[in-house]
Amino acid sequence: MNEQTTLPLKPKYTKEFLKAKLSTDKAWAIRGMIAIFRYQTEQEKAVDTTVEDNGIGFSGSDAFILSVFSKSYQKYNNLTDKQMAIVFKKMPKYASQLIRIIERKQ
Repeated sequence: MNEQTTLPLKPKYTKEFLKAKLSTDKAWAIRGMIAIFRYQTEQEKAVDTTVEDNGIGFSGSDAFILSVFSKSYQKYNNLTDKQMAIVFKKMPKYASQLIRIIERKQ
């Protein structure tokens, strides 16, 4: 590799790629769910709901169930097949937020 050749630190992900992964790949879906959960405010985490519009976090309709699943996964390191079916259905809508999270870390 010469001095002019550089590799990106992390690959750029497209919204379509992330949506596909979040709807079918357990590891991607859980990791994405936990990443969004970490951006919930402490108050939101405590009451499993959305309180603030801070640009990253679960929607009002998803906040309770995805917060509960996030806490459950962090405690037990597992989700049931029924829980995963819900995660696969709900997580693709968060692809844009996850792209912003990824870009912040680069």
